[in-house]
Amino acid sequence: MSRFKDLQKNLFGGTTSNARQFTMIFTLVGIIVLFQILTDGLTLQPYNLITLTQQYAYISVLSVGMLMVIVAGHIDLSVGSVAAFVGIVVAKAIQAGLPWELGIVLGLVVGMVIGAWQGFWVAYIGVPAFIVTLAGMLLFRGGNQYIGNAESIPVPAGFKNIGAGYLPEWGPHTGYNNSTLALGLIACLAVIWREMRARKTRRDMGTDPIPPWVAGVRLVIMVGVIVFATLRYGGGPRSTSFPISGCILVGLVLLYSFYTRNTPGGRHIYAVGGNARAAELSGVKLRRTNFFVMMNMSVLAALAGMIFVARSGASGPQDGNGWELDAIAAVFVGGAAVSGGIGTVLGSIVGGLVMAVLNNGLLLIGVKTDWIQIIKGLFLLAAVALDVYNKSQGRFSIIGSIMRPFRRQAPSEPAAPNQAGQDSIKTPVAG
Repeated sequence: MSRFKDLQKNLFGGTTSNARQFTMIFTLVGIIVLFQILTDGLTLQPYNLITLTQQYAYISVLSVGMLMVIVAGHIDLSVGSVAAFVGIVVAKAIQAGLPWELGIVLGLVVGMVIGAWQGFWVAYIGVPAFIVTLAGMLLFRGGNQYIGNAESIPVPAGFKNIGAGYLPEWGPHTGYNNSTLALGLIACLAVIWREMRARKTRRDMGTDPIPPWVAGVRLVIMVGVIVFATLRYGGGPRSTSFPISGCILVGLVLLYSFYTRNTPGGRHIYAVGGNARAAELSGVKLRRTNFFVMMNMSVLAALAGMIFVARSGASGPQDGNGWELDAIAAVFVGGAAVSGGIGTVLGSIVGGLVMAVLNNGLLLIGVKTDWIQIIKGLFLLAAVALDVYNKSQGRFSIIGSIMRPFRRQAPSEPAAPNQAGQDSIKTPVAG
């Protein structure tokens, strides 16, 4: 038993708690395997994976921004309405003659202005984000209906590429999409480089590096997953490959993962969510941080809205309905704390994938839409309730274990309880 524990500790980063942070990923793998069996192999068919990526890319984009909002201790109920409002504004502008490339820029600018408006009320006036974004949900939903006049507004083919397009084909015929193969190769090289860099860092710091064979096993697992996904996406039906919307999502995940874990601004978001008063006393610009997370959320909502309109081919009056609930569910299933201060971008993406695969698998086996909503709601409630119960009983907590490596007390501040009863600032540690 002790040998198994030692192997587990080495394989997943040196400590048992680091190994447990993979629990949610294992849950996702388990759900995929279950539906792969129940659907007779349809779940991992290339066409289904490509469709799944396109269908849920916009929700994943929202979950990236929502993670930062929730970590900072807020909530945003307006993201669906903001996405719908930006979608109709961009569609109308393009219809009026604006080039679609400038239409994308216009959408991001509109999202930024909306975010600045809501961030001003939250950060500088002190109105709770729940109230501000509830008002925004009503305001921008009404704006969508007013501007669109309850009609669908089509968008041109060029604009559709950001939501319904694929990586292009080039080079010799290999039976696979060469762009997707190149992307997979870059991902494999990046994983190998990161592992070698981490090993060198541990050696330079004087810590005992993990055995070479353990690093090799870990690399084989990660590279194997990337190769499998690359061949699935690259070998899809003719004229398909890895979606452009998926590329946008991957870029955002890399960018925001780096920002939240490796920059002062990202650490300030965690500090504010963990203990706002102590963070402010430590020199964190509280208002600036709150303003940023709210504005950033609306910019990503604008991007998500444009991706959805591009995939649909038109902006409609029902766009964005319920999106905020899907994004919030993804963040909480992915390990974020309701009280703020805890959560990761990757965790939110994994949480979103769990909900997306669950929804997709239930559809494939013929479960009715109403029952899918019931099952998803019960799954979310059970996942969070079980975690809260385990923490209250001092037992193993999935969410707590996933996020333990990302919590630490600020070195310059003594522990100071806040209104939520938390006893230290929680900031992420670069992994």
